[in-house]
Amino acid sequence: MPVPQLGDDWCELTASELPISQIYEWAVTAHCGAVVLFSGTVRDHADGRSDVTSLEYEAYDDAVVPVFQSLAHEARQQFNGIGRIAILHRTGLLQLEESSVVVAVSSPHRGLAFEAARFLIDSLKTSAPIWKKENWAGGSDWGTGAHDVVATTKKVSESSQ
Repeated sequence: MPVPQLGDDWCELTASELPISQIYEWAVTAHCGAVVLFSGTVRDHADGRSDVTSLEYEAYDDAVVPVFQSLAHEARQQFNGIGRIAILHRTGLLQLEESSVVVAVSSPHRGLAFEAARFLIDSLKTSAPIWKKENWAGGSDWGTGAHDVVATTKKVSESSQ
């Protein structure tokens, strides 16, 4: 997966494996002393279920990257001084322990990077049109906790606590 050649935002929806090391290396810059990278991975359980074997992600492809770009823009407005932002999400069938989503933020100081990364992952979960199906030995069903998609300008930090 090629890294962006221009700009400080990397927003992508892909069916390919997420290149975590490459994302981290891209986020490192000379003027930033911190990189926070969050990777959400497929786990073997969900609310009320202890036997998840895989997940399938579907997305409204044409809308996802614009939502990611809007979130990156909003993060830059809320957290002055951010260096680079990466927001990548996978679609398709993912096995246990595979990364489904990666958010990375670089900034001059760790506190800013942590806050911005938390804002981005929480906002992505509520505003990106991406759906998850849980698979287990006896069947499958769409993930629990589904909700209406909210506008990216809504402050998510209070709702995630």
